[in-house]
Amino acid sequence: MMEFPQQPQQQRPAGDGKIIYPLGVKEITDKISNDEVVKRLKLVVKTYMDMDQDSEEEKQQYLALALHLASEFFLRNPNKDVRLLVACCLADIFRIYAPEAPYTSHDKLKEIFLFITRQLKGLEDTKSPQFNRYFYLLENLAWVKSYNICFELEDCNEIFIQLFKTLFSVINNSHNQKVQMHMLDLMSSIIMEGDGVTQELLDTILINLIPAHKNLNKQAYDLAKTLLKRTVQTIETCIASFFNQVLVMGKSSVSDLSEHVFDLIQELFAIDPLLLVSVMPQLEFKLKSNDGEERLAVVKLLAKLFGAKDSELATQNRPLWQCFLGRFNDIHVPVRLECVKFASHCLMNHPDLAMDLTEFLKVRSHDPEEAIRHDVIVTIINAGKKDLNLVNDQLLGFVRERMLDKRWRVRKEAMMGLAQLYKKYCLHHEAGKESALKISWIKDKLLHIYYQNSIDDKLLVEKIFAQYMVPHSLETEEKMKCMYYLYACLDTNAVKALNEMWKCQNMLRGLVRELLDLHKLPTSEANTTAMFGKLMAIAKNLPDPGKAQDFMKKFNQVLGEDEKLRLQLEQLISPTCSCKQAEQCVREITRKLTFPKQPTNPFLEMVKFLLERIAPVHIDSEAISALVKLLNKSIEGTADDEDEGVTPDTAIRAGLELLKVLSFTHPTAFHSAETYESLLQCLKMEDDKVAEAAIQIFRNTGQKIETELPQIRSTLIPVLHQKAKRGTPHQAKQAVHCIHAIFHNKEVQLAQIFEPLSRSLNADVPEQLITPLVSLGHISMLAPDQFASPMKSIVANFIVKDLLMNDRSVGNKNGRLWTADDEVSPEVLAKVQAIKLLVRWLLGMKNNQSKSANSTLRLLSAMLVSEGDLTEQKKISKSDMSRLRLAAGSAIMKLAQEPCYHDIITPEQFQLCGLVINDECYQVRQIFAQKLHLALVKLLLPLEYMAVFALCAKDPVKERRAHARQCLLKNISVRREYIKQNPMAHEKLLSLLPEYVVPYMIHLLAHDPDLTKPQDLEQLRDIKECLWFMLEVLMTKNENNSHSFLRKMVENIKQTKDAQVPDDPKANEKLYIVCDVALFVIANKSTSCHLDSPKDPVLPSKFFTPPDKDFINDKEYLSPEAKIVLQTGKIQQPPKQTGVLGAVNKPLTVTARRPYIKTPTSDTVSNASTNSQPSSPATNKSRSSETGARENEENPVITKAGVVKKEETAQPSGKKRAAPASDGTENSLSSNPSAGSQPPANKPRRGRPPKNAAGVATPEKEAGATTGGGAGRGRKRAAPAQDPATAASPDSISGKTPKQQKEAEPKRVVPQRQIDLQRSVRVAQRDQQASQKTYGSEGETEREFESSPEYVLSLTQLQEQQEEAIRKQSRGAAAPKQKESTYAAEQGELSVSV
Repeated sequence: MMEFPQQPQQQRPAGDGKIIYPLGVKEITDKISNDEVVKRLKLVVKTYMDMDQDSEEEKQQYLALALHLASEFFLRNPNKDVRLLVACCLADIFRIYAPEAPYTSHDKLKEIFLFITRQLKGLEDTKSPQFNRYFYLLENLAWVKSYNICFELEDCNEIFIQLFKTLFSVINNSHNQKVQMHMLDLMSSIIMEGDGVTQELLDTILINLIPAHKNLNKQAYDLAKTLLKRTVQTIETCIASFFNQVLVMGKSSVSDLSEHVFDLIQELFAIDPLLLVSVMPQLEFKLKSNDGEERLAVVKLLAKLFGAKDSELATQNRPLWQCFLGRFNDIHVPVRLECVKFASHCLMNHPDLAMDLTEFLKVRSHDPEEAIRHDVIVTIINAGKKDLNLVNDQLLGFVRERMLDKRWRVRKEAMMGLAQLYKKYCLHHEAGKESALKISWIKDKLLHIYYQNSIDDKLLVEKIFAQYMVPHSLETEEKMKCMYYLYACLDTNAVKALNEMWKCQNMLRGLVRELLDLHKLPTSEANTTAMFGKLMAIAKNLPDPGKAQDFMKKFNQVLGEDEKLRLQLEQLISPTCSCKQAEQCVREITRKLTFPKQPTNPFLEMVKFLLERIAPVHIDSEAISALVKLLNKSIEGTADDEDEGVTPDTAIRAGLELLKVLSFTHPTAFHSAETYESLLQCLKMEDDKVAEAAIQIFRNTGQKIETELPQIRSTLIPVLHQKAKRGTPHQAKQAVHCIHAIFHNKEVQLAQIFEPLSRSLNADVPEQLITPLVSLGHISMLAPDQFASPMKSIVANFIVKDLLMNDRSVGNKNGRLWTADDEVSPEVLAKVQAIKLLVRWLLGMKNNQSKSANSTLRLLSAMLVSEGDLTEQKKISKSDMSRLRLAAGSAIMKLAQEPCYHDIITPEQFQLCGLVINDECYQVRQIFAQKLHLALVKLLLPLEYMAVFALCAKDPVKERRAHARQCLLKNISVRREYIKQNPMAHEKLLSLLPEYVVPYMIHLLAHDPDLTKPQDLEQLRDIKECLWFMLEVLMTKNENNSHSFLRKMVENIKQTKDAQVPDDPKANEKLYIVCDVALFVIANKSTSCHLDSPKDPVLPSKFFTPPDKDFINDKEYLSPEAKIVLQTGKIQQPPKQTGVLGAVNKPLTVTARRPYIKTPTSDTVSNASTNSQPSSPATNKSRSSETGARENEENPVITKAGVVKKEETAQPSGKKRAAPASDGTENSLSSNPSAGSQPPANKPRRGRPPKNAAGVATPEKEAGATTGGGAGRGRKRAAPAQDPATAASPDSISGKTPKQQKEAEPKRVVPQRQIDLQRSVRVAQRDQQASQKTYGSEGETEREFESSPEYVLSLTQLQEQQEEAIRKQSRGAAAPKQKESTYAAEQGELSVSV
């Protein structure tokens, strides 16, 4: 490095200032031409190039020349070549005279170095003839580090800035590595050997990192990048200072690059993270800025830094990482969105950080912003598509949840994303079996979405199935193999969804076929109306039904005008259309409807939706043959079942089920000898389900077997006969139906089955009765003309007299109300089939000329009255009685579906049937409600049976009430939609309009066996709950002023009499009281019910007498007290005023707190609630009654009297009564704490007064008689379970919401101190304002209680005071009197004599 002398002085040239030129070089002056100057300078350059630092003599000799070359003449010479040569000479001079430069003037040095820097611009053109001299100049300067001389200059920064700018501007892709290295050497020496880098000089380097400059000159970026890497230790402090001023101090004026600070940080981090060691903590400060846009900028930056492929920032700087993760919960939406987008890159580049991100992505998957939820899905799916191991099960679970998102865009993204993962890893096995197993749940969850109501969801599932789960583009064999094993691996609900999908597509094909048939008929008004109905039905199965209607009308118009289009559509929906033909038809129809000038064609898109749904892209004759071959391989054991993850048995059973479903939708595709031969092999297999499915396939597809495949016919007939006689009940049913469906001589075939079976009936061997009874029942239903008469003698002599009226075996007395199917005794199974046989026999006859239906209904009613024990010999077990009750109730309901039998069902029989929904056995209630719903939703049952659902308000199990409400919603919507779609339905409004269920409901509730005391407040409240259970659904909307219609209807009922017992004043009073309760509920719910009714309601004459003009019923049957109870839901309990206890029973006054009282669940709990409204009478159950799902458990409750089963211990108000017991003790309360107190009388029995066959009153019957046992007809009420472990455990007091009110609980005598404490609590509860939180589908509420130590202490002190008072009282008190009033005991009151 050159240095200035200690005492600077201008060196004197030798020879007294005379300039000595090298040999052969003449004097260089401004008098000669430029060419001559260049010529002479070249020789000078050559001389200096050859000199070295040791040539002291020459150095002294040419010193004057060196000074001369720095004169104005040369430094400002206009000739480029002259300047280049002079610059080369000056560079050599600095080399030769180092470390002491010959120029001592600071101004001269500055001028010289600026001159040399300007000459370096010539490096830009590598093709220039002079480039080598420019390179020599650069090399010389870099080797000698000549610019280091400038450190002593005051304004050296100007020189360095100019140098750096020049070098960065001239560098280009034509320069070789040596040029770049010399530039780096030159600049790095200035940075590393100087005292520091100024901001201006730093800017000249950093500006090349800005994206705009980076794109303009990539070589300058690379040069700056390499320079920064080389000088990282020196320049880091300067960079830190710059960012500190800009980020922390906010001094944006320190540099023109301040606005690019985040871009620079990103680039510097990519170059070397050490450059930003001191900067990263400043970013943490910026992440917490109050400015949302600033936080967004920092988040974007850090997202790139953390997400970079080789970045280790997250592990090296955990505080910054944690602070960054906190921005996932930022209040600013764009910040959260940016964080979610970052997560995708992070998951792909840093799998080790997945656990850190999971919790934050979970929260964001529930973000209120749709875009963020959407991007969470995109993030997870993109990572999963790159590598499934990058996403854990939790992340995939978030996507699964979003398939049920409320926004269609989010749902669609989630479903499509999972479908893509399934196709990649499960279908193509791109990551092996382990990955396929990890996401095997996707197929099921995708198909479950088909249960959603949205038509968009259904269409997307169909699209996913056709493109991702079973791609229609595959070859037939591969496609069917995919479907075969997919069907075998699906869960039960997914199978149902897939079956429903095919069913809906087939139904839509049928609608299109009917529309095309209408086009073939001549134009008429009726034809136009029918066509409009078909178009509306088709539009309902397309997205956006409103627009779909318009587009379908347009499509129908095009069909009418274009015959070729109609022919294409007919071919598409033809049963014989192959998959390839279907694709061709879709293309042709689409081409005809395409308009080239329209960029978007919503009409065409809608038609495509329709074509996609009706086109058979999977199933044709070839596909069915391929499926059958796969089935044969599974049977033979040569298939790849194990490799596909299923056992051969599962594959065979699932394959038959698949073929069975397809036989409904594509029956024509099965018609081949090869297919039927395979099905015959299945009939011979031991698996009952396989054989049953095979028979059903023959039944659905074999219409042409008799005429076209005689060999198959001759083999099939004996098999069907054998199955009908000795197969399983299901096989027998299908075999009889199969014979009836496919054979012309079916009468002969059925007779060959009927005669031997009818002769072989033997009630002593019930195991062999079940299949014959099934076959005989279905034969008599399918061929009534031939077999109805012979069946009558069988029914009279065997079915009723020998089988139903006799109990040959003694049932298992385990006390359970329900047992598994395989545990039911054969005799009871035979009796159930006998009841079904009766029904099928009657349904086949369809007339009551012989009065057989009346006899059957009386028999079924007797079975319900006797609770399933028709003989009342008590031989039959409780679980078997439950089965028979269910069978009898279902039988009446089945007969009611036939009009001729519905007319003869009496109101009493209808009520008996309806009360089955309140049976004490949970499974009976459940199955009966399902059967009731299915028959109603198909419009098979009369409207009056929908009223039965009102009784579900008394069900103690929350799930059953919720199910009943959903059934009501579905039935009402189906009926309303049917009326809209069918103009002819307006003539049958009495049987279709949902509002007409109200008269039936009122009549049913008026005859509820629980309504024994019409003015009893609890019973009135129960009635209100049942009424509101139905009315709430009916009054959701006030369509066509329906509220006033309901009011008018109820008012009209009050002007009639009960047609069932018109002369019974008590029955009529009950009817009018129920009417008043209904009017009260309607008036409190609706503000428009007092308007004029649009129509005059019609009342059913079967239940109500015609109004009498002389009879005007304007009496108010509800007392003011009753109205208050109905309004508030609370029954006021008058406080006991007894000496000491009166002083103790003070209300608890804890400010703003709800008292939390622990009371045994078996104690009396008040139904009072602070927020009960007429609009909210649905029941809230206590915890003891919410355990109904466990009501049939077997753990006994031990009492003094004996063992009482759990289902008999809890006795809430409603439908259950205590079942009779042989020892007379089963109805005793199981946990009475007071040994000396008298147990309360049992709840009145449902149904008629108990029989006493022996003529001697049992204790149970006597008790029923003394307590007003009721005049009903024998059906037990629903009984909740009561766990003995929890029967006496403390529990919280449940609240009441508008959807659910607390049902009355069992009452029993309790110690006086507990009663008084409860009363105190009730008073405090009325005074305190309860805070409630709503949860669950039912909107059930749970009170939030305070439990501070001070509050618990105050409650404990009160209880201690009461106990002390009782002890003092007991020392001088007389013995308590026995309970005198059942009603008083039910209210939790006890008379105490002091």
